[in-house]
Amino acid sequence: MIKVAALFTAGTNCDEETIHAFQLAGAKAERVHLNLLKKKKHILKDYHILVIPGGFTYGDYISAGKILANELQFILKDSVSEFIEQGKLIIGICNGFQVLVKAGILPGFSKYFTKQTVTLDVNDSNRFECRWVYLKANEQSPCIFTKGIDILPVPVAHAEGKFVVGSKKTLAKIKNQNQVVFTYTNDKGKKAGYPFNPNGSVEDIAGICDATGRIFGLMPHPERASSIYQHPNWSREKIKEAVGLKIFVNAVNYAKANL
Repeated sequence: MIKVAALFTAGTNCDEETIHAFQLAGAKAERVHLNLLKKKKHILKDYHILVIPGGFTYGDYISAGKILANELQFILKDSVSEFIEQGKLIIGICNGFQVLVKAGILPGFSKYFTKQTVTLDVNDSNRFECRWVYLKANEQSPCIFTKGIDILPVPVAHAEGKFVVGSKKTLAKIKNQNQVVFTYTNDKGKKAGYPFNPNGSVEDIAGICDATGRIFGLMPHPERASSIYQHPNWSREKIKEAVGLKIFVNAVNYAKANL
């Protein structure tokens, strides 16, 4: 049985939904408190997939996800690094994505826990954005979480989701290595402005992965699109498939085959 650790701490609020999505995908998923991981760093070895769910860890003091990112980087670096070296999977959703970039785990060109090169900044609208959007998957991306996905309708809920980079060189490298996983589009998969891109992200980027495709971060919430009945137009549009669930199914299937 594939085991998933949903890391949570003060302010995490999407752990139960994420656990449910992984359970629907056929995994055994459970909450693992950060303090337990600090005391028993070896327990991460018992899991195949690590998920950092959404929320507002530590009230997003300093900046969104920064305190948890520091704890990963300066307290749990060895445990997480070993987890990555074993070929296991990590997904960070919304606040979890913010944590991954601020800990220097993403973009993860060749090393992890490096100096931060990208971030998620305050939305251009200067307000909390909460709505359904459309994501276009990059079929050339190595990301194992998004295989078989084309356009994904999914909700966003964030105030600091604008993907920005520290330099043009970093952006070029992310794009050249196909590490852009999702971009914000309209329902036809075409480039569009606000509100389709809810935060003003550079190049409409909604999610990226590391060079291996095994570490994935995105701002939207696929765990809130794991059932057809979560879609606001499920009856009118006669939606037959919960596309968001594919992200979790892909991860579990990969783990079954490779871990």
